[in-house]
Formats: sequence, structure tokens, C-alpha cells
Amino acid sequence: LDFFSVKKAPYTDLNPNGRTPAIVDHNNDGCVLWESTAIIQYLVEKYDTAGRLTYTVGPEKYLINQWLMFQASGQGVYFSQGKNTKEVFWGREINEEAGVWFSHMHLDRLPSAISRYRNELRRVLGVLNTALEGKKYLVGDKVPIADLSFVPRHSIIPFICMEDTDWVTKRFPNVDPWMGELMERDSVKTVLVEKKSQLSKPL
Repeated sequence: LDFFSVKKAPYTDLNPNGRTPAIVDHNNDGCVLWESTAIIQYLVEKYDTAGRLTYTVGPEKYLINQWLMFQASGQGVYFSQGKNTKEVFWGREINEEAGVWFSHMHLDRLPSAISRYRNELRRVLGVLNTALEGKKYLVGDKVPIADLSFVPRHSIIPFICMEDTDWVTKRFPNVDPWMGELMERDSVKTVLVEKKSQLSKPL
């Protein structure tokens, strides 16, 4: 599936929003879903029957939903728009400051937008840092899907700003070891390698 295919049929027959991801579950009468958080919740509820990545009872069940929503509405939005990178995306090298949108798609350089999204990035990290105080994970005593959902966007922090990224460790000391442990998981490493491979392909 190339970049432009998501904007036309047959993909838009599955997802009229014309964006990834979308899934078709042929094990469940061809159930079609789009939006990352909805897909995550569905896959965990349907296929994680042992509850390795979730909780099905108690406050933890609802806390997982809370953090999934925060990831989607907070981290997911601002980390993407606030990206400043020299990484290659879809075969194109992005060198300017600000986010993928503001550096690559937008016609004008907008310092106020750049500043806003960088500040929001720090705010999101601050929320996570506070929530992780005295805790190993956001929810419960195991690695839930809520924690893992923050990995993909967090992994682009080294490219978000041209500046030194030590500020993440210094200003948010609870975030660094938490994310470090998550990113050392074999399954996470596999996904990140595949993601980088796909993003490096031409449009």
C-alpha cells in the first residue's frame, strides 16, 4: 500500500477518512475498524484473552482507557506536528525546523506554531513524568497496552528538535527509564525497525 493509495478506493471504502491504520478482521465476519485507539482496544479485547496487556476489572481497566485517550489526543497530535527532523520520510529528506506538517507541507514557516507544538511536547512529557513518580508503569504492575501506545511517537524525540535531547532525561527523569525499558522489549524493537524501513521507502 503506497502513500497515495490511502486517499482513494478501495482503501477509502474501508476508511473514509483516508488515513492509516485500518484493519479487516476476517476472523470476525470481516469487521472493519480504523483509528489507532479503537483498533488497539479491539485487538486487546478480542485476542488478549490471557490479559497480558490489559486489565478487565477494577480501576485499572478504566485507567488504561484514560491513558489511551491521552496518547491519542495529546502525545499523538503534538509529537507529530511538533516534529523537526532530518530523517527520511517516504523517500524525502526533511531538514527544516518544526513539525512534519509545518516544515514540509505548510507553505510558510510559522514560528508561533513551532513554539506552540514544542511547548505542548514538553507539557505532555511533564504529565507522563508526574504520573510515573514512584511507579514503574502508568497502570498496574505489568506492561499494559496503555504504556506501549506511547512508544511510536516517543521514538521520534531524537528528531523532533535540532537541539540536544538530553533535556528529556534531565527535565523528565521518570520518563526516560520507563520508556527505555519499553523500547528494549524484543517485540517493540521489531516494530520500530519495520516502521523505519517502511518510512524510508519512496512515495
